[in-house]
Amino acid sequence: MNSGQVKLFSFAAVVVAAVLFGMVIAGALNVTPQATADRPPAQTASAAEQAAPVAAGVPDFVALADQVIPSVVSVYSREVDEPGSGREMPRDPFHFFFGPQMGPDSEEDQEPMVRRSSGSGFFISPSGEVITNNHVVEGADKIEVQLADGTRYQVDVVGRDAATDIALLKVAKPDREYPYLALGSAERLRVGEWVMAVGNPLNMDHTVTVGVVSAKGRVLGLSDSSFENFIQTDAAINFGNSGGPLVNLRGEVVGINTAINARGQNLGFAVPIDTANQILGQLRERGRVVRGYLGIMVGPIDQETAEAFKLDSRDGAFVQEVLKDHAADKAGIRHGDVVVDIGGTPIKDTRDLIDTVSAMPPGSKVTLGVKRDGSYRKVTVELEERLSEDEQVGLAADEGAQDSTDERVGVSVAELDARARQYWGIGEDVRGVVITRVRSVSPAAEEDLQRGDVVTEANGRAIGSVADLAAEVKRVEEGGYLRLYVSRPRVDRSFYAILKLDQ
Repeated sequence: MNSGQVKLFSFAAVVVAAVLFGMVIAGALNVTPQATADRPPAQTASAAEQAAPVAAGVPDFVALADQVIPSVVSVYSREVDEPGSGREMPRDPFHFFFGPQMGPDSEEDQEPMVRRSSGSGFFISPSGEVITNNHVVEGADKIEVQLADGTRYQVDVVGRDAATDIALLKVAKPDREYPYLALGSAERLRVGEWVMAVGNPLNMDHTVTVGVVSAKGRVLGLSDSSFENFIQTDAAINFGNSGGPLVNLRGEVVGINTAINARGQNLGFAVPIDTANQILGQLRERGRVVRGYLGIMVGPIDQETAEAFKLDSRDGAFVQEVLKDHAADKAGIRHGDVVVDIGGTPIKDTRDLIDTVSAMPPGSKVTLGVKRDGSYRKVTVELEERLSEDEQVGLAADEGAQDSTDERVGVSVAELDARARQYWGIGEDVRGVVITRVRSVSPAAEEDLQRGDVVTEANGRAIGSVADLAAEVKRVEEGGYLRLYVSRPRVDRSFYAILKLDQ
């Protein structure tokens, strides 16, 4: 390259550099005109004031909340205990009560005690019918509901069912038509589906939370496990959400928010709305639910059971125990049988059998298809009436004298017969007496003893009957200690409870 070419190249480089430098300066001083082609006219509102675009696939929770909130109510209940009545607010297995509002100890025995609790509910008809949880209103003397606009109404209990923890209320003096929610189907719910919970957590009425269905068919052992079939969700549920609706994206109720797991986060549980649908007719007509009863304990057929019993399918309900002198026993059903159909309709699992039998009236004659030792047979059973929780607990509590156990320890106990084992879900390998009641202010309550716990030892001695425990309690001097070894079958753990008996 000669000197002339070098100079020409250098001059060109300088020109390019100068142009670029000028563009940078002009941009920095904001003197470069902006393109205006195809740009819409300037908007009067700022970008921050504009509604953000909704990403594809994200639900419109704002519209859903607007649709659901007017139909949701806060439920406030009150129970008055007169002095010396001996009545107690039932221990809430779901831990959703705020607890008794107690006055000074010096006045507790002289003045009536007012106990208050709160929860949630929702209208299911324009006439003012409200669904909530049974444990929200159980034992209440007065119940009110508050709407989103602040209006309060007194409501009456139309019917309630402790087994499913569902209660039906109705506005006592309706003065208008009420906005209500459509009842959907939990059966069609899929894990991962969006849901919204609305309720009255911690007295913060009409709170909205959203999440997904985390699981279905959960059995928690909180009440009668035969009817437990909870929807699990990570939509935040807190104290006071009990009885509120869990809705799908169409605004249909798919569950009734009922329980939480206080040991974990984002673990909420709802009763499937299908369960309520099955019993609403009976609650309206007779105020309670009457169910058919076989008198058997059944379990799912897992791989080991199928292989051990040489079953060609895992469909059906495996009979683990037959209660003596009950319907199934009288009909010849045996433990080890597999119920594969009822009235010719196939049984997929234990839930199918329990739901089908429970929906039938007592006295019905049903034909069960049963597999036994590789062969198929039909057995006709006349159904009995399933006892309510109060009736079963009452029967258990009446068996055997309580002596000083209730007074000094603060518990009522019952013998572990076949009925008690079936009701409380206690296996044959556990020996002792079952706790059927715990006084809220007692040495037992301080040690967190609960209904359904089994006392297996007292002060190092094995307990085989109510009389055994009563005798050990009598041996403890005033101010002495009662060492109980307790089994809690529903969580498969045992522990010591050390109680100081001051009387």
